[in-house]
Amino acid sequence: MESYNFILDLAIILLTTKVLGLVTKKFKMPQVVGALLAGLLFGPACLNIIQETSFIQSGAEIGVIVLMFCAGLETDVTELKKSGKASLVIAIIGVVVPLAGGYLITKLFNDPTKMASDATGSIFLQNMFVGVILTATSVSITVETLKELGKLKTRSGNAILGAAIIDDIIGIIALTVITSMADTSVNVAVVLFKIVLFFVFALVIGILFFKFYKMWSESTERPLHRYTIVAFVFCLFMSYVAEHFFGVADITGAFIAGLIISSTQKSQYVASKFDVLSYLYLSPLFFASVGLKVVLPKMNGTIVLYAVLLAVIAILTKVIGCGLGAKFCHYKNYQAIRIGIGMVSRGEVALIVASKGAALGLLGSVFLGPVIIVVVVTTIITPILLKFVFRFGPNAVMAETETAFSKNYEEMDRLR
Repeated sequence: MESYNFILDLAIILLTTKVLGLVTKKFKMPQVVGALLAGLLFGPACLNIIQETSFIQSGAEIGVIVLMFCAGLETDVTELKKSGKASLVIAIIGVVVPLAGGYLITKLFNDPTKMASDATGSIFLQNMFVGVILTATSVSITVETLKELGKLKTRSGNAILGAAIIDDIIGIIALTVITSMADTSVNVAVVLFKIVLFFVFALVIGILFFKFYKMWSESTERPLHRYTIVAFVFCLFMSYVAEHFFGVADITGAFIAGLIISSTQKSQYVASKFDVLSYLYLSPLFFASVGLKVVLPKMNGTIVLYAVLLAVIAILTKVIGCGLGAKFCHYKNYQAIRIGIGMVSRGEVALIVASKGAALGLLGSVFLGPVIIVVVVTTIITPILLKFVFRFGPNAVMAETETAFSKNYEEMDRLR
């Protein structure tokens, strides 16, 4: 008999994410924190009421794709171009510093006399792999928080988005280099070639699709839902091609698709429809799934100490690394802090990288617990810190007023 448990799981996820989101809002925290806590509390880490199924996994993947597509739709392309070089510098330093920090702290503890690891790779590769995990950035958590705060189109927001996309590419390269040392079937040159090829492909397809979509949407009036459907198809197509053919994260393809459509006449209408879909169904499913992935193994005192230090290193190295990169590119202090904190969250990206290392024997079970703790801490603390640091700066109050006015105007326009 066919099981309908997934319907009950979905109902619980939607209810708990909203309820806990409202609770965290009462404490002046972003609602995304409540959604993340819902997955942790009701998943295997605590009450074990809901387990991650293929249905939840697939729905969550669509959720993060739509989230990044919406981020692309709402991005100021002109401002993103201005922050292009700065984003590259921020991303590079924001990878190098956590990589070094993760390697050094793990080297200090990765000793058979302190922690007996069951990893099969060399000690050097094991230590480096933890560093690679710390280079990861889960920009989806930051994007949702910035959207909630109305700060996605700020200079800091654009720098975070640009740096996160580049960070993803550098992370793929770093992961490939390390895994190629443990797995001779991985060819670094081929991976690099495919990444370059993807951006060439995205540029060509982007120009062609932009011209078609712009001409089609401006030629004659059609039922508006058609523009949304075509935009969604293009988003899914770019996501699939990026991941399947080029080995680039699907969210990168989705973000680029959103950027392409953002300059067209119907972009605001498309964004409004996706916001409803994301809020109602996809975003709660994705953020809850991050918590559902967390399963804490047994840990002794030494491993707990390592976990605490690793979490501190994970936060500080991203803030310092990305913050320094921002300062080198002449961002002001408050902007540099915003950018650094915006890159802290590791989220599901770190868990995916960790599972890859475990499969290759580069990440022993004793290190898996601390990595999971890092994911939990950085994922929950990032939205809280972001809301705090965006209170500071010369335009903080003004930006909040403008956002409120903009929302009121859009609501009045909708009611007409």
